Parts: sequence; C-alpha cells; structure tokens
Amino acid sequence: MNFQDKLIIAVDFDGTIVEDAYPKVGKTRIFAFETLKRLQQDGHRLILWTYRCGSKLDEAVEFCKTNGIEFYAVNASFPEERFDYSRSRKINADLFIDDRNIGGILGWGEVYQLITNETPDIKKISKKWWQF
Repeated sequence: MNFQDKLIIAVDFDGTIVEDAYPKVGKTRIFAFETLKRLQQDGHRLILWTYRCGSKLDEAVEFCKTNGIEFYAVNASFPEERFDYSRSRKINADLFIDDRNIGGILGWGEVYQLITNETPDIKKISKKWWQF
C-alpha cells in the first residue's frame, strides 16, 4: 500500500487518543490531537472506532470536537451507515490505530511517521574542531 494515498484511518478512543480510564474520559495522550489534525490536513479520513456507545460515546465525540477533531464517521464505515444486524459491525478502513494492537500503541509521532514516511527535521549541531 502506498501511504501517500489518502487513507481511511480508524482510531480507537480509550487507551489510544486518551489514557484508558473508561467509563471516564482519560487524560489526552501526548501529541494525539496534533497528529490527528495533521492527518486530516493531509486529506486522510478519520473514523472514531470505539467500544463506547450511548452517552459514553457522545462524551468521547464531544471531547474530540472540543479538541478540534470531527470524525468522518463514528463506529461506521461512512456517516450515513446505520447498524442493523444485517451486515457486519466491522468497518472498512485502510489502517486501524488501537492500543490493543500486538505490541501496544506507538507514540503519536511514530504513528504519523509510519503513515507519511516523514522523518523529523532535526538539525545537526556542528562540532568545533577540538570536540569529538
């Protein structure tokens, strides 16, 4: 898969965007919203894909909106989709970002680097001739 293409990315909430404190909303994980905003700016579609439902789901969606993220869809493959037991609850996405992955969740900076193939622009400090 060419990650430079526009992707549909399913993102878990508890333990991924925020620290796991279910049924409460946990503390935001470092760089989560910055990375999600950047992915949206890059043209990727984000789906909130979470165990939450009802009022707990509403809390998560509102928390994300307050932090500048509105999802393309929530627990669905597209905004108009409604779950009715006649089809699978599994959603269609190119990538899934979830703390339950084998090996756990990477840092959000590493997630962005994997998706975009970008590396951070770290300037090397030139050494003086007498330093080794």
